[in-house]
Amino acid sequence: MTKSDELRVLELEVVGDKMLPLQGANLVFGEGDVEAKVMCIGEAPGLREDQQGRPFVGRSGQLLDKLLGSIGWERGSVYITNIVKRRPPENRDPLPEEIAAYKPYLTRQINIVNPKIIVPLGRFAMNYFLPEGKISRDQGRMFHVEGRHVYPVFHPAAALRSTETLRQLEESFKRLPVELERMASSLVAHNSVHAQKSEDMQDHLF
Repeated sequence: MTKSDELRVLELEVVGDKMLPLQGANLVFGEGDVEAKVMCIGEAPGLREDQQGRPFVGRSGQLLDKLLGSIGWERGSVYITNIVKRRPPENRDPLPEEIAAYKPYLTRQINIVNPKIIVPLGRFAMNYFLPEGKISRDQGRMFHVEGRHVYPVFHPAAALRSTETLRQLEESFKRLPVELERMASSLVAHNSVHAQKSEDMQDHLF
């Protein structure tokens, strides 16, 4: 079964789970490259997302597309989703019980895509991975959480309201390719050391 198949099965499970909260809204499961190295995760869909069934398609999504373009990435080269898969009424913040209800599905979604870096967009998404985190302090920093690299940034909606927030968000996105390159270099170095040790062991044995 391909990753696309696995995600489709998972999406159908979410559709079929009538115990999930926010049943009055449309499902916004996620979209993008299933082999993406970067997975962007927001808190919950808004009105435009609810209408179209796609994540980040309103003004925040347009800014996200622009930020990705500024580092030479297309929207389709990353995977985009939200913690909560349906819009809370009046765009209110998702409740703890709503986040908890959707958590098993997000966990499986992350495991299927298996990105190199998870980019939580905004405070709620960051606190999902870093409960003690503070977005103003921790955005643009790399964290290791349960074996994954987590790189929180400001939510694009916040950047639409503040020039300084936008500047910091742009700087954080500029560092994303650098972080990926650093991770790739570290992996190559690790593999080289491992290969050398294996060769040394073979020489010792024979």
